[in-house]
Amino acid sequence: MKITLGPLQYYWPRNSVFAFYEAMADTAVDEIYLGETVCSRRHELRLSDWLGLARHLQGKGKQVVMSSQVLLESGSDVAWLHKLAANGEFTVEANDMGAVHCLAGKQPFVAGPHLNLYNPQSVQWMAQLGASRWVMPLEMRHQDLAVVQAARPAGLQTEVFAYGRLQLAYSARCFTARHYNLPKDDCRFSCMEHPDGLPMRTREKEGFLVLNGTQTQSARVYNLLEELPQMQAMGVDLVRLSPQPQQMAQVIALFDEVRRQPANAAHAQNRILPLMPDWPCNGFWHGRPGLEQGRSDLHTAQHAAERSAA
Repeated sequence: MKITLGPLQYYWPRNSVFAFYEAMADTAVDEIYLGETVCSRRHELRLSDWLGLARHLQGKGKQVVMSSQVLLESGSDVAWLHKLAANGEFTVEANDMGAVHCLAGKQPFVAGPHLNLYNPQSVQWMAQLGASRWVMPLEMRHQDLAVVQAARPAGLQTEVFAYGRLQLAYSARCFTARHYNLPKDDCRFSCMEHPDGLPMRTREKEGFLVLNGTQTQSARVYNLLEELPQMQAMGVDLVRLSPQPQQMAQVIALFDEVRRQPANAAHAQNRILPLMPDWPCNGFWHGRPGLEQGRSDLHTAQHAAERSAA
């Protein structure tokens, strides 16, 4: 089983992006996804910068995949997509059907988690179009994954999103700009002020959602570290971790530990809790509401108490 680092969801300053990936080059991550997937107005890095960073990471021994934008809104977005698809160096992750159309029959691609591939027929169809890997939708149960795995075409890899805030929805409206009473076309790049997203809380002060520009995320952090042994038994090829601004290397180290020593899963789960920016959840994997956490023990209770005290 390989560990992948998913595309960066947040808008960070240029130097912070380069420093982050330089640090990631020294971790146990096997593959790194690069590129802007959320908002085309984020211009700290251009396509040429992402490709240069990809070459640098490749020279450090990492495999690199370039991710396409999830929601295309303009002609310039489409032009950017065509340039990305024709980069000629790196595999592309298709995050909408427009990207699939650009890549189908021309080169192998990764079918991203936003293509809504929920059954064996849709996965087989995507493989026929040229997908070499598919990423399980975030809301999918492990029972449904098992059904797909049993009918998976030969040579098609399966990747599961295993850590990070869930990317719940994308919109043409920028909610971070709206929070500051700014129009989207003059957003002043407000999302850069929130390197881990802008949290929304209920009147009871509980985490509800996180705003990240045009993207809405879960407040809780999806964490399938303890389910890694189950994934290995199911034949999952890769697990994806989503970048966070702090303590990412330590998170990666724990996933690496569990993939090599599955018996350490429960102990590693307790050790990862202080590294997470919010409470854990794993409900979707178990076929329950996504914000639920399937395991509740003394350490989880202590973690909750520490957060309430903070």
